[in-house]
Amino acid sequence: MTAKSLFIVGALGLASIGIASAKSYDIRLDAPAMVGTTELKAGDYKLKVEGTQAVFTDVQSSKSFTATVKVANGAQKFGETVVETTQQGDMPHIDAIDLGGSNTKLEFGQ
Repeated sequence: MTAKSLFIVGALGLASIGIASAKSYDIRLDAPAMVGTTELKAGDYKLKVEGTQAVFTDVQSSKSFTATVKVANGAQKFGETVVETTQQGDMPHIDAIDLGGSNTKLEFGQ
């Protein structure tokens, strides 16, 4: 993992399985970041995948943000949730999220 291609945003080691059959993951962004064309402010989010959409719900305001996502499955489970970003201008852009405790990788296009 290089600092240039991988940016761990906040305490993203927090991943949990939501209530009922829908899986959700808790993530915290310590700094603003772009996902697709949407800016996510720093804070706590619930992340759910609904088909080809990733839905980020701000825990404090309950406001939801949607981004197109490609779901890929790796051969092994990820030990922790990690956000892969690239720095574009003055804002990190989320390229992918490895979901801790699963073999699921979410890939975001620009």
